Amino acid sequence: MFSASGIIILAGFVALVWAFIQFTAISRIEIRAGSSEETAIVGGSTDEATTNRLIEIYEAIYEGAESFLRAEYRVCFYFIMGFGIVVFVLVSWGTGWDMHRGAFTAISFLLGALTSMASGYLGMKVAVFSNVRTTVSAQKPGWTACFNTAFRAGAVMGFALCGLGIIMLYVTMLAYRVHYPSPDQWVHLTECITGYGLGGSVIAMFGRVGGGIYTKAADVGADLVGKVVHGIPEDDPRNPATIADNVGDNVGDVAGMGSDLFGSFAESTCAALVIGSSIGVTGGWDAMVFPVIVSAVGIFVCLLSSFIATDLKTVKAENEVESALKIQLIATTILMVPAVYFVSIVYLPSSFDLQATVGDAVFTLHPWEATTCVAMGTVGGLIIGLVTEYYTSHSYSPVREVANSCKTGAATNMIYGIALGYKSAIIPVLVLSVVVYGSFTMCDMYGVALAAIGFLANLATGLTIDVYGPVCDNAGGIAEMAELDPSVREKTDALDAAGNTTAAIGKGFAIGSAALVSLALFGAFVTRIRHASNDALFANGVNMLEPLTFAFLIIGGMIPFAFAAMTMKSVGLAAMEMVMEVQRQFDEKPHLLDANPTERPDYDACIAISTKASLKEMVPPGAMVIFTPLLTGIFFGVTAVSGLLVGALVASVQLAISMSNSGGAWDNAKKYIEKQSPDSELKGKGSDIHKAAVVGDTVGDPFKDTSGPALNIVMKLMAVLSLVFADTFFAVNGGGGVFNLS
Repeated sequence: MFSASGIIILAGFVALVWAFIQFTAISRIEIRAGSSEETAIVGGSTDEATTNRLIEIYEAIYEGAESFLRAEYRVCFYFIMGFGIVVFVLVSWGTGWDMHRGAFTAISFLLGALTSMASGYLGMKVAVFSNVRTTVSAQKPGWTACFNTAFRAGAVMGFALCGLGIIMLYVTMLAYRVHYPSPDQWVHLTECITGYGLGGSVIAMFGRVGGGIYTKAADVGADLVGKVVHGIPEDDPRNPATIADNVGDNVGDVAGMGSDLFGSFAESTCAALVIGSSIGVTGGWDAMVFPVIVSAVGIFVCLLSSFIATDLKTVKAENEVESALKIQLIATTILMVPAVYFVSIVYLPSSFDLQATVGDAVFTLHPWEATTCVAMGTVGGLIIGLVTEYYTSHSYSPVREVANSCKTGAATNMIYGIALGYKSAIIPVLVLSVVVYGSFTMCDMYGVALAAIGFLANLATGLTIDVYGPVCDNAGGIAEMAELDPSVREKTDALDAAGNTTAAIGKGFAIGSAALVSLALFGAFVTRIRHASNDALFANGVNMLEPLTFAFLIIGGMIPFAFAAMTMKSVGLAAMEMVMEVQRQFDEKPHLLDANPTERPDYDACIAISTKASLKEMVPPGAMVIFTPLLTGIFFGVTAVSGLLVGALVASVQLAISMSNSGGAWDNAKKYIEKQSPDSELKGKGSDIHKAAVVGDTVGDPFKDTSGPALNIVMKLMAVLSLVFADTFFAVNGGGGVFNLS
């Protein structure tokens, strides 16, 4: 039987190899551009002009995405270098100038940040590489080829990110074990490794916010001037913002989302390791790293399940697309439970001790209890995902009600959509509450951390489905811009509609996991403060009725709203500039709106607007989230930080669910109307009802793709930052802060 180290490292390498195999399968789709001898990007077209146009569009999207990510990551690189020094100095000082712990935490921070950047960059490259190949596959008869191309593109991202993340994390732990060889020293090892989660989360913040502002500024600008004012189709090559819109899908929905979910994986693992560090004393190394083993097993389960979509139950008709993606989530959830039970029996002792997060009790736990906590998270994630699907898919009544509300204009569409978002938060919040209560009752805060890992156990599949959507969206845009047969766009739109729904499901998973991760990180923060203070603080838990704690609980609840306001306004400002630029081009070159214009728009001007706006606007909200807990801990102490974290968690999870689902519902309501015929009740594309739906979709864009998803990172980043600097906070007046008000 493999040791824990063996199965974890094997899983990482298997994931990377599988990602390469999927990439190879995609790269076989090719074409020769005219008489050129070099193998070009696309295959399947006999029209040389169309082929060259496809390659031209592909290269424009690639160059736009590449230039933005380089500029964004340059800013991020300078930040992490500077902040890495802050981490080293403050952690070293907070631990009594223990330079090793300061250095190890700073190194973990840099490794987490660089791995997150690599994950985002890899996702962008793969998505852009695959978009145009999906377009070409859609020209072939049937649905199998184009679905498999987009699905494999997602699999490259999903498995490569999981493999890279797990290898980097575990190898770092093994390296630190050389310095901390004894089980009673492993508590310091787990505290040092928390920097890995912080690094991943910092990059996720900038990636999600920067990429979200980029993509939605272009999307909103293109929609308002193109579809609403001039009535030209989405992704029409005459629209100057259309290339920027397609670039945005890759830098926001793929690169930003990849960094986000990598951060969730890193943070949930770090939280479980810190809370469960005492397990190593009685259970040994293999028992302590059980959370990492769960993630490793998830890779094997997701790999086996991927054959269902591409080989065993292939997609042969439009109505099979959504079910094929949904089966992936259900299959991985079902298979994870027995797989986790098996590894718990093998790698956990028959009983092991765990120090309670609150109080002096020592729990004696068993493998079945750990398995149950993971299973609660896995099943809870699936339930939240399916509820999200119900509220965002046009196959069900909520979205159809939103579509029908467009008959009386944009205002009623807005009212219905916002109400849907609020209502959609009810069941997910109840599910999270049940999971938290059940897992905490069974295994204390360690159970909550295991439930968070259960949410993310099928991360490779979740990422596969998430990336699938933007790839199909871009494929449709490329088909429209290259003026391919309308049947190609119809096929990619059908794939994209399913992708929209599954992306909403993925967001549901991400939000649910973020809530549990944040709670687990809060538990780890309490554990670390207890350890630093020798139980002088938080031995009996956090008293929320203490004036300072309650005051900062209210402040923490305000943070998500301030963050959402800043990011929404940023999208609005950038979109206004985009609208003016697009309208300027139409005014100066009115022949651009001709059916067959002889001149192309200036796409680069719109790309430059999105790039400049996103790089400028991503800094203030990111800085607010990073420095609020840091300054609170230094000036007001650890009780204030406790209130801040709880308030931010409670507000973020509900606001994130409602914003994401409102946006998804508006988007699919618009698509539902577009599928209707002109003589139907909803009148179809181009009607006043459709224009009302476009307004809702436009408002929903920053809801579901900028502010909503980024709120996941707000609650996680604040919590993991507090965990990393816990010793620093305690070093200031014994945890009372500079003002020592408590």
